[in-house]
Amino acid sequence: MLVLTRKCGESIRIGDSIRVVVVEVKDGQVKIGIEAPIDMPVHREEIYLKIQEENLAAAGLPIEVAEALKGIGKK
Repeated sequence: MLVLTRKCGESIRIGDSIRVVVVEVKDGQVKIGIEAPIDMPVHREEIYLKIQEENLAAAGLPIEVAEALKGIGKK
């Protein structure tokens, strides 16, 4: 994992098409803005995981196969 330090108004780039901007830091929370192509889905982690679970459930796979697939691609 790459860890960077940024101040309000500063940004980072991911490739040529994604920009992440620190919008506000207040009371232990960081508000970020994300500029990404319209065809690039951007979700909070908990929403992304829920979508993945729902996709696996909709595929109708046996629970053992679905559980095995959850670990694929993770480091």
